[in-house]
Amino acid sequence: MPRPPRRRWAGALAAVVTASVLSLTGLAGQAQAADVNNAKNGGYESGLSNWTCTAGSGTTVSSPVHGGSAALKGTPAGQDNAQCTQAVAVKPNATYTLSAWLQGGYAYLGVTGTGTTDVSTWTPDSASWKQLSTTFTTGASTTSVTVYTHGWYGQAPYYADDLSVFGSDGGGGGDPAPTIPAAPTGLTVSSTTSSSVSLSWNTVSGATGYNVYQAGTKVQSTTGTSATVSSLAASTSYSFQVTATNAAGESAKSTAVTGTTTASSGGGGGTLPKHAVTGYWQNFNNGATVQKISAVQSQYDIIAVAFADATTTPGAVTFNLDSAGLGGYTVDQFKADIKAKQAAGKKVVISIGGQNGTVSISDSTSATNFANSVYSLMQTYGFDGVDIDLENGLDATYMTQALRSLSAKAGSSLIITMAPQTIDMQSTSNAYFQTALNIKDILTVVNMQYYNSGSMLGCDGKVYSQGSVDFLTALACIQLQGGLAPSQVGLGLPASTSGAGSGYVSPTVVNNALDCLANGTNCGSFKPSRTYPDLRGAMTWSTNWDASAGNAWSNSVGAHVHALG
Repeated sequence: MPRPPRRRWAGALAAVVTASVLSLTGLAGQAQAADVNNAKNGGYESGLSNWTCTAGSGTTVSSPVHGGSAALKGTPAGQDNAQCTQAVAVKPNATYTLSAWLQGGYAYLGVTGTGTTDVSTWTPDSASWKQLSTTFTTGASTTSVTVYTHGWYGQAPYYADDLSVFGSDGGGGGDPAPTIPAAPTGLTVSSTTSSSVSLSWNTVSGATGYNVYQAGTKVQSTTGTSATVSSLAASTSYSFQVTATNAAGESAKSTAVTGTTTASSGGGGGTLPKHAVTGYWQNFNNGATVQKISAVQSQYDIIAVAFADATTTPGAVTFNLDSAGLGGYTVDQFKADIKAKQAAGKKVVISIGGQNGTVSISDSTSATNFANSVYSLMQTYGFDGVDIDLENGLDATYMTQALRSLSAKAGSSLIITMAPQTIDMQSTSNAYFQTALNIKDILTVVNMQYYNSGSMLGCDGKVYSQGSVDFLTALACIQLQGGLAPSQVGLGLPASTSGAGSGYVSPTVVNNALDCLANGTNCGSFKPSRTYPDLRGAMTWSTNWDASAGNAWSNSVGAHVHALG
């Protein structure tokens, strides 16, 4: 959130997306009967046979693997991107599908020497296996192409497995086509909450993915051997089955199991409404309407006071009311206004960070200092909790420790909100996403900032640019499929064009995105595979900019959120 001027990150990754993603498609369809896999040793079961990796950057490992007993590990260096290549025999004037499963750091998959348009695709760092796929057409005289994987300079190692080049037989030999896998066994219910059932099952040989069925309807796909089905009713029994998939097709369904949700409500947040609106209140004057807490519009259910300040003690924060900048607003008035909002059913939290925030929690001592200082502010001012808006990075291990320590002090009524940038929530391996999942049982809501952003990948693997319904829904889908409960996902947008450098959309666009996610209506070109009626709601920067624009944002989006049902 802005400590004016707004935000440091303005789309550096967008340049990578624009320049590097020459072709990005969905998952590969099943191979046609006449197609063969022209790649050799695409599962790396024979070490690096048929592969050449730059500067000794490649090796095979036994874990993690996607299929079989081996996978490629590419380790980039400062001047080397760990590129591993293979020459593949092909036919002229033919179309091929190149695909592979990747995990770990930034990873790229591509082909050169096609004689037409060389293509590539990529994925940001990922904690689980993800399939990339693209197609290419060979030229009139092309009989060989070079396929490759690589990482990114100085970044974490990447892993690759089960690479294939399906199409007409190029005559050079290749790995045999897969057969349809067997049905999964060992399906069990590992845990339940009032709104979710977690499942696990045994690995199926030759499978590259799994589909989860609820009462006969597919509700989720995953590459691992576990899944959590959410948005369920409390104290209700549900039937589940799982199938295994690969390029050859889908197995029969597993034996069904029954999972029964609990009666308790779980998660942090006290007594918030089912659908809630969060607004940031500016403790400074940057040209927006200057407000007292008492003047914040009634549509806001959570008011995030922006911002706390760092101290000279590592991890510790304090709060200094800008009385002079806010027209003589006194601390006593501020405290009284917070109490009045709480009496009206609202929550008021202290936000940590912002664009210029310098709070760092990097070890156990600073984590303890953070928890102690935030709890002290809660006692002094009456705050209901804390908002994490650290835009210069965070350490998932110690931020988790800090928030759990704060929860132990404050109890189950603690409100914890987060406002990551889009880049922070592209993958569950990112520190922000890890932290959210680590504290899922005490987390209230993640209101990702869908603005001041470059182009980003959606959950369908396609690239979306800010300013559209699709950008909101396809990126929210990553969080919803990545483990957060729908009640922990909100859409963060600026209240007016003055509230952010870019990314403002009309309230109608926000409302359409909410409808798409919650009810499956008013979607753009992207439509989620399921609906999320428990979606928490929306957030804006800021209540002050909203007031400057005649409260147009809260009057429209606020009313719409509360009417979601």
